[in-house]
Amino acid sequence: MKILELHIYGFGQLENVKITDLHNFQVFYGENEAGKSTIMAFIHCILFGFPTKQQSAELRYEPKHSTKYGGKIRIFHESHGGAVIERVRGKATGDVKVVMDNGRMGGEELLNELTGNFDKSLFQAIFSFNLHGLQNIHQMKNDEIGKFLFSAGTLGTERLAKTEDFLQKELEMRFKPTGKKPLLNEKIQALHRINEELKIAEAKNKNYSNLVEKKEMLHQEMMEINESLQALGEKIEKLNEWKRIETIVKDEKWTMKELKELGEIGFPVRGIERIEKITQFIHPYKAEINSITERIENLKKELTVIQPDQAFLKNEPAILSLLDQVPLFEQLKQEKLKCETKLLAIEEELSITKEKLHLNLNEEDIFSINTNIYMKNQVEAVSRKTQKLEEVKEELETHYQEEKGVLEEVEKEVRFVERLVLSNQERLLLEEKVNSANDKKGLEGELRSLQDKIDFYQQINERDKAASAKQVKQRTLQFYLFEFILAAVTLYGVLSKQWFLVTIGLLGCTFIALVMTKSKKRSQDADLNQTLTSLRDKEKQLKQKLQSAEYLEIAKLEEQLMLDKQRREELQVVKIKLKQQQAQYEKVIAKFEQWELESAQNKEKLLSISRELKVPEYIANSFLLEAFELIEQYKMNCREKKLLQTRLEQINQQQEKVIKSLNYYEHLYLNEKGLDLYNAAYVLRNKLKEEHGKQITSQERLAKLNDLEADLRQKSQELTHLQLEYNQLISSAKVESELQFYELGAKAEKKEKLIERLESLQSQLQYSILSEQDRENFLQIHPSDEVITEYNQEVHLLQTALKKRLEEQASIKYEIQVLEEGGVYSDILHQYKQKKYELEEAAKEWSVYCIAQEILVNTIEKYKNIHLPRMLSKAEEYLSFLTDDNYHRIHLRDSGSGFLVERKDHTIFEANELSQATTEQLYVAIRLAFAVTLYEKHHLPIIIDDSFVNFDAKRTEKVIELLKGMKRNQLLFFTCHKHLLPFFQRENVLFLEKGAVQIIS
Repeated sequence: MKILELHIYGFGQLENVKITDLHNFQVFYGENEAGKSTIMAFIHCILFGFPTKQQSAELRYEPKHSTKYGGKIRIFHESHGGAVIERVRGKATGDVKVVMDNGRMGGEELLNELTGNFDKSLFQAIFSFNLHGLQNIHQMKNDEIGKFLFSAGTLGTERLAKTEDFLQKELEMRFKPTGKKPLLNEKIQALHRINEELKIAEAKNKNYSNLVEKKEMLHQEMMEINESLQALGEKIEKLNEWKRIETIVKDEKWTMKELKELGEIGFPVRGIERIEKITQFIHPYKAEINSITERIENLKKELTVIQPDQAFLKNEPAILSLLDQVPLFEQLKQEKLKCETKLLAIEEELSITKEKLHLNLNEEDIFSINTNIYMKNQVEAVSRKTQKLEEVKEELETHYQEEKGVLEEVEKEVRFVERLVLSNQERLLLEEKVNSANDKKGLEGELRSLQDKIDFYQQINERDKAASAKQVKQRTLQFYLFEFILAAVTLYGVLSKQWFLVTIGLLGCTFIALVMTKSKKRSQDADLNQTLTSLRDKEKQLKQKLQSAEYLEIAKLEEQLMLDKQRREELQVVKIKLKQQQAQYEKVIAKFEQWELESAQNKEKLLSISRELKVPEYIANSFLLEAFELIEQYKMNCREKKLLQTRLEQINQQQEKVIKSLNYYEHLYLNEKGLDLYNAAYVLRNKLKEEHGKQITSQERLAKLNDLEADLRQKSQELTHLQLEYNQLISSAKVESELQFYELGAKAEKKEKLIERLESLQSQLQYSILSEQDRENFLQIHPSDEVITEYNQEVHLLQTALKKRLEEQASIKYEIQVLEEGGVYSDILHQYKQKKYELEEAAKEWSVYCIAQEILVNTIEKYKNIHLPRMLSKAEEYLSFLTDDNYHRIHLRDSGSGFLVERKDHTIFEANELSQATTEQLYVAIRLAFAVTLYEKHHLPIIIDDSFVNFDAKRTEKVIELLKGMKRNQLLFFTCHKHLLPFFQRENVLFLEKGAVQIIS
């Protein structure tokens, strides 16, 4: 993956910054606070998310002066092609959007696919390293360097070495085979001590177990007595309960006996009440039915008298339509008159238009002429073009005369200036005279220089007089202040025995004293009067020399040459003006030719249109547009004439139709014959109203008849239903008459009361503690008060025995308590179990760390045997290149973690035996080899931040040459050291300035 562009919306101090055209080896150079660390953090955050507010160890780089937070990166992925990754403020790590060049879009899932599911910590461990990794080497002890390098070669960071040390320390803190202070050792010793104390306490308490057994036996006897007391209590309680409910139980038995004697009675529920209600409704229903039947007969007789003429009403829509047209008959007459008048006017107008056109055309031929919008547009365009061409012709003629006059004037001016210009031979003679004389210009330049110096020294003299005193005073105060500070530094150095500060103080005091002396001398020697006098004398001499006769003659010759030069320049200008005027004149001639061409084309088009419109040429030349408009008007009048003639025919047809229809209905339905149009319509309308009245009355009577019949049917159905319900009640009681029904109802009522009484008695017995079987037993045996007295005596005896055993139990408990308090056996036993539990828990925790260390060791061994050899081969190649083949082999230690390095003379060194610079080279070789071997499938950018500042020039050159040779990964190198820039090409360097990003090629 290669980063092509960065666009920072807002991130730290950078706002709206865009960096484009990043190379495979890109160098970012800038001073401190120029934004290097900000750009590195920006790349990490866009690819892997912003730090959350809980991650206080990482800076969020939120902008201080902008609301925008985030930005986007354009990349090129070797498998997926181009993509833009944008991340802005949103959820915890920001909202990310990925847009591929192929149109695919996505979020975090697509970004993980592009970055190979790396997270920020893994990316920084593998592909991003800085000076801190080398600084860790500087801070380590000799025996730790080997482990650190091995960890860097396995995980990319020192985390493996830190983890191994952490596990070892945790194990040693918990247990050592020969130790005393570790936690497990202390707990084992404490457990042994408590075990000895427990054995002593156990020997002193042999009687303790006998007392405990006796206590348990008493407890068992007390439980048996309590059970007997509970059984007697239950019997007494049942006897008392029986005395309370004995009367209720006997009433229940009597009620059940009465119900059994009545037996089963098949009587309807609320039968008496229901049959009384039914008999109350049957008689009114019969009276209503008789009344409704009589009213129905009267309505049927009335309907036979008021029947309407149905045949006449059937034709009602046609008659109404005809009657609606009668008022329009008069309107049709008026419209007919207007149409006839308008037709005469149109025929007159057609005659006038035909005379204006003077065309031999009839009304049918005129419709064949094309007068559509396109033709009208052509006519208007040709007319406008003709008029415009006439106007252009007049304008061109005026312009031609003007340009011709100007051209003649310019030609006269050229001939006049040519006569004033010197010939070439005369000008050469003048130039030779001027060149042979002394250089006047040099003297004039020297004079101007002297005058400038005089003015400058005069200004200095005046300004120094005004400010000299003030400057001397300020300068003296500054010198004294510096002297005081340096004296204080010297004194502090003497007191603290820091001789470097003493040396600096003394040298500074000496230097400031010399500067003060020199400054005073300069201020005392500043005298400009003598210099000004000598300059003025020299100025006077130069002026006298320039005013001599020789230079005056030269001035005249130069004036002639200057005048001739001006005339030549004027002649050149006039000739250019002549050429321009000739071009203008030729343009006017060309415009005349263009006008003639356009005029001929327009003439041809005009004749074509006139032939199509059938207009003579002499009319078309001057009045084409007017002729078109007259033809168009003539066509419109002809169309209107045809429409009026058609409308007159329609009016005649409508009038004839109305008269025929009225005569037909008059003959068919009216008694009066021979009526005029309006009287016939009036009589027909009245007849319609009369028949409608009959129809409405008939419909009302019919509706009332239907309502009565429906009411009759409903009442009959309800009466039938009541009669049926009455019969069902009689039959359900299995009796034959209403009297027998009432007698059976009385028996049913008596049984219902007995059932209610039984339910009341049973509800009183519901919550009794005696079961039904207990009640039956008590009815048979009839217990007396003597039985309750006997049970109470037994209870008293049992309570006395229980009290005796309670006293004996308290005595035994006291003896046990005395033994326990005297021997402290239980406390020691409790402490023993507690310590044993604590030891087991600590052992579990120790075993967790022990297993973790074993897993880590096994993993390291597997890594050393499988994955590490390939990485070491590449690291050896890099180390050999960086050290000029002085060190060419890297060996793994046989046991533990760490490396051995072989020199070219086959001498083996441990990591702590190498020089500091060689150790750093080994670290760089391992880190780079780790990135290009174990993670060779992930071509992510390698980011390096000033990791080689401790190298000398030769080592720096070698490591940069090594980096340039790594073509598979893009390298982003950040530095603030200017001496490194010559190692890179200028087009690969991006210069960062405070507050801005600038690319300098």
